[in-house]
Amino acid sequence: MDVTKIDHPRVVKTMSISELKQLSADIRRFLIEKLSKTGGHIGPNLGVVELTIALHREFDSPKDKLIWDVGHQSYVHKILTGRAAEFDTLRQYKGLSGFPKRSESEHDVWETGHSSTSLSAAMGMAIARDLKGTNEYIVPIIGDGALTGGMALEALNHIGHEKTDMIVILNDNEMSIAPNVGALHNVLGRLRTAGKYQWVKDELELLLKRIPAVGGKLAATAERLKDSLKYLLVSGVFFEELGFTYLGPVDGHDFEDLLENLRYAKKMKGPVLVHVITKKGKGYSPAENDKIGTWHGTGPYKIETGTFVKTKEAGPSWSALVSETVRRLARTDPRIVAITPAMPVGSKLEGFASEFPERMFDVGIAEQHATTLAAGLATQGMKPFLAIYSTFLQRAYDQVVHDVCRQNVNVFFAIDRAGLVGADGETHQGVFDIAFLRHVPNLVLMMPKDENEGQHMVYTAIRYDGGPIAMRFPRGNGLGVPLDEELKEIPIGTWEVLRDGHDAAILTFGTTVSMALEAAEELAKDGMSVKVVNARFIKPMDETMLHDLLERRLPILTVEEAVLQGGFGSAVLEFAHDHGYHGAVIERMGIPDRFIEHGSVGELLREIGLTAAHIVDRIKTMAPRKQKRA
Repeated sequence: MDVTKIDHPRVVKTMSISELKQLSADIRRFLIEKLSKTGGHIGPNLGVVELTIALHREFDSPKDKLIWDVGHQSYVHKILTGRAAEFDTLRQYKGLSGFPKRSESEHDVWETGHSSTSLSAAMGMAIARDLKGTNEYIVPIIGDGALTGGMALEALNHIGHEKTDMIVILNDNEMSIAPNVGALHNVLGRLRTAGKYQWVKDELELLLKRIPAVGGKLAATAERLKDSLKYLLVSGVFFEELGFTYLGPVDGHDFEDLLENLRYAKKMKGPVLVHVITKKGKGYSPAENDKIGTWHGTGPYKIETGTFVKTKEAGPSWSALVSETVRRLARTDPRIVAITPAMPVGSKLEGFASEFPERMFDVGIAEQHATTLAAGLATQGMKPFLAIYSTFLQRAYDQVVHDVCRQNVNVFFAIDRAGLVGADGETHQGVFDIAFLRHVPNLVLMMPKDENEGQHMVYTAIRYDGGPIAMRFPRGNGLGVPLDEELKEIPIGTWEVLRDGHDAAILTFGTTVSMALEAAEELAKDGMSVKVVNARFIKPMDETMLHDLLERRLPILTVEEAVLQGGFGSAVLEFAHDHGYHGAVIERMGIPDRFIEHGSVGELLREIGLTAAHIVDRIKTMAPRKQKRA
């Protein structure tokens, strides 16, 4: 079947089982081909083909609400809801989003890029349904990895307590991005081998009802028998004790099994959990055989071999540079421990885990726990290194404030994917961390201009004993600069002048340093002498240098790949105001007050006006009389 011709999920409702199987094969071929060119989350989507088709067959979207947790497994849903023809633009600038997007389709009822939100959203929708007196089904689809998130457990507790009508689909592929960890993962492991619990329980109940009653004694015995059966067949009966009816395990690639259980779930009152076992990457052997999460999300690849098409990168991966520097330091410092919230592969911690398994802690999708765990370690004299993406650190904000910074403990936050990340779009752009961290007392916040300075910052962070310290760094690879063999400390709160000048000053850091230097070079051609400062410490700032610039009345332009409100430029403005430099000319460039959608980083920077050319134009308007006369 040409899947690009599908315009509505009603097409699957009249298909036979054999036709559904053929459609599954067609969708898999389509995904493998299209994602080989655009990249994307291929593993999760190949694993949910049959499940997604079955859901759209049994439920009536958009009346019934299909809520995809995380959202990176929604490609099949997009195909069935009429968007296959747009897949050439997937994750491309102005193209199809890689996540559910309400503005894209009425069938996308919830937007998400972070995990563990679907159950809370579903509860909200279910309460609204009940208050309005409507009868739609509410169907969140959540993975076993996402179920370890504290928010998901909070929602399970509430749903079970309220006995809300809801059908929760637990998509259990034994992985999130990396292999799952934790006690709950082990509970699911036991459930996978427990057999068809619900059917056996119901058959026993039917049998008992057929026996003529002889007083209340038999009824009480029957209940005891049923309860005993629960504990015999399902170790712990975790979900039933939370108030859910548990169905499963169900073969997520068998239409008969899927459809039978979904129909059964629709007849039941109260919350039902359908435990579906799927194979991540099913149908494409490189993804299917992936044991560490390499095929969770990829760039372009060659279909025949499964080899990735990589552009030539000048320098090492930023994630690898940071984690490998920590690993190097851990060889002589037994206090160093590494923590990751389910991102050991993305944060390039495999080497650390291999060399120091007893000092490596993957806590699962649990950013809040990871942060407070780090604080607890630090109180006992350890040196916790928390590798966490900027967008995921948002989820641990209270713990950063309350448990780490308030107690002023020595936690090293390695904030990966800081700045624009590109194809993953709005939910993953790491542009808010400066604004939500800068005002928290006791925290040092820094960002290197290149990988050599980056390794020295890691060393500085590990050596620092003054409280929490955070280093933000971008996605992707470094510039390819030479790396010093000997690591050295960088004095906290010091900036460096990269280019001197007397007509204006650009204060910047990280990825925008090269942009500022390029702009200064262009301005020099017009006779303008512009100072470029690597403001590598966002907090504390170099107050000595700031006083010097402001006393000399140099126009100052701050440039940051982060939001303007509450950002670095705001800090410079605050400094000028607080120290009485009321006539100072200070302007800011950065991320505007809106969410930035997906596209390449270069395209997004041009869209928001954050390029060397834009810096040139801004400086010329700030210091017009300084230009060379024609």
